Amino acid sequence: MSVLIDKFDVFANGFWVTLQICLLAAIGALILGAIVAVLRISPVPPLRAVGTAYVTIFRNLPLTVVMFFSAFGLPALGSNADFLRIPVVDQLFTRLGTDLPYFRFALIALVLYTAAFVCEALRAGINAVPPGQAEAARSLGLTFGQNLRFVVLPQSWKAASVPLGSVIIAMIKNSALIGFFGVVGDLSASADQLTSAEGFAFIPVAIGISIGYLIMTVPLGLYLDRLEKRQAVAR
Repeated sequence: MSVLIDKFDVFANGFWVTLQICLLAAIGALILGAIVAVLRISPVPPLRAVGTAYVTIFRNLPLTVVMFFSAFGLPALGSNADFLRIPVVDQLFTRLGTDLPYFRFALIALVLYTAAFVCEALRAGINAVPPGQAEAARSLGLTFGQNLRFVVLPQSWKAASVPLGSVIIAMIKNSALIGFFGVVGDLSASADQLTSAEGFAFIPVAIGISIGYLIMTVPLGLYLDRLEKRQAVAR
């Protein structure tokens, strides 16, 4: 167990890299998932078809396959995901601006995959909004976009907050795959470094990695439990 103390800097660096990609992926998945949810309920049939196809494809593909396409398909198409080098953001999250693009490839895969589940959680929240709310908004002359923006989506986010939190927790656990697709320095890559390259026993290293993920997921899970109880009391 001394590896947890002797190599604390390795674990801390891996935790920070994993936390960065999870924060970015959560933001990206929430934004993309909201867009896909709007497409899913759009009154325009082609847009509904696009949203439905997106959810059907990514919800039924293993994340490993999505990671493979992102990590090896994008380079084959001549892309290194430079469009994610967003000014200011790449200074806050320095891995976005490095010349090793696999952090960005892993981020794309996590966002694309998680957004499908965000969409369905949010769509369930939209369905929980009483139909009379949207009908009243239409009677006041609000357009479809205004109806969504001012009436439906604000209420749906509240109804979908707990399911969305569960989706984010699942995404954090899914991020354990990124180290096997070229991302250097995250928790799973740190485990490989300590066990394969430096010869430490696997069990203590696995315990250290597990602690890192629990630090990210347990507080969020406790918050969701508390939020769910508050919502039940309010109802």
